[in-house]
Amino acid sequence: MIHVIGYIALLLNTISITMKNVLYLRILSLIANLIYIIYGILLGIPPMIIGCAVAIMVHTYRIYKLHKEKTVIAGH
Repeated sequence: MIHVIGYIALLLNTISITMKNVLYLRILSLIANLIYIIYGILLGIPPMIIGCAVAIMVHTYRIYKLHKEKTVIAGH
């Protein structure tokens, strides 16, 4: 049953890399990484937890930057 969580994360991550919209790609990948962290915790895999936590920070930063750019463009 635990592996179902991993497969869900894998599916979301795979779908995210096919997306043309960068914002949606990042959001979906961020969600996939959150699920991978849960999976890594359940299996006790620190490298997976750490790697996905770093990916979440990068995606969060990039989403923030995309939102900020969109706000600046809309304001002009």
